[in-house]
Amino acid sequence: MPTGFKINSNILIRPFNITILLMLMLFCFSFFSAAGYDFDKLSTLAKQKYGEEAYNDILDLQKLVSQLKTAPDTEKLKKINDFFNNKIQFADDIDIWGQSDYWATPLESIGRQAGDCEDFSIAKYMFLRAVNIPNNKLRLTYVKATLNNGGQKSVRAHMVLSYYATPQADPLILDSLVTDIYPASVRKDLSPIFSFNDKGLWVGSGSSPKGDAQSHLSRWRDVLLRMQMDGLD
Repeated sequence: MPTGFKINSNILIRPFNITILLMLMLFCFSFFSAAGYDFDKLSTLAKQKYGEEAYNDILDLQKLVSQLKTAPDTEKLKKINDFFNNKIQFADDIDIWGQSDYWATPLESIGRQAGDCEDFSIAKYMFLRAVNIPNNKLRLTYVKATLNNGGQKSVRAHMVLSYYATPQADPLILDSLVTDIYPASVRKDLSPIFSFNDKGLWVGSGSSPKGDAQSHLSRWRDVLLRMQMDGLD
């Protein structure tokens, strides 16, 4: 790990504005339906499956999403990154799920209060989309990560979330190992292998997609279906 990185109101309704209010309500309902983020369903499932703490975490997340809708992208990135880095503790899939490789939904990660690198990245990806970050600016990125533990270096497979301000930009990296957000050019410890979102698949640091991620990555296709069942689409 490179030196210097920090590890892990009342509304008065008058007759003349009722029409405007109804139009605004319809717009808001249409927006949230189109976005596919059903927080009522998500919070209900959180309470049923995981209890009061998970329920309260989903309410906190809903409040944060509402606050960030019109914020600058930099603020959205920082606050969503911080939320999940603080709510989820890193743990291996075998210890959480009894499986060697399991991609958890955000509800599962919040409910268990634990996840591995894929789970952090999936949760951040989904809720950055919820705060109006366009899908084409976000990619889940598999990398080789060089770790430095007491002078002993090792390389392991790792996943981060990359944010591209423009298609050719140096992406910003949202990570579970390094809690602050840095450009990829600063993260010399990471070497990209491939990246994807729900629309495409990229190889290395290329800017042109090479295929459809859902048809090539069965775990990604599976977790997308399970997130739809949770109320995230």
